[in-house]
Amino acid sequence: MPQNPERRMRMFRLIALLLLALGLAAPTPSFAQAAGHVRAKIVKAGLLVGGGVGSGVLTYRGKTYPFKINGLSFGITAGATVGHFDGWASGIRDVSDFVGTYSSVGGGFALVGGVNSVHLRNEKGVTIVLQGPKAGLELAANISQITIALR
Repeated sequence: MPQNPERRMRMFRLIALLLLALGLAAPTPSFAQAAGHVRAKIVKAGLLVGGGVGSGVLTYRGKTYPFKINGLSFGITAGATVGHFDGWASGIRDVSDFVGTYSSVGGGFALVGGVNSVHLRNEKGVTIVLQGPKAGLELAANISQITIALR
């Protein structure tokens, strides 16, 4: 340590600034967000009003959480499909943020097979983006409400 009191004070300030900067840069667990990997299977059917059920698995921070899906759509809906989706959920602070009611506006067409993408957002700010193949016959242009609950 330098003998000069002024140099000592500068060194102390520099170390204090470094420690402060390191402390501010590290996220605290309560505010840290991580993306979760989502796999889901959804079966949909309807005529004018559609309904769907499904199940899936959220992998979040190294743990897996099985969940179930229930949904209802209003608008132009005709047909039935089965879809296998894979994607990500972002905006999760705690696994409990993943559960809730999600909204989606969209449409699609499937004749025997196709690829579908789904963009959902819940009241807690979690966004789910899924893509995958679906099979069946469907014509849809609707507003959907989807509820996800952990099993």
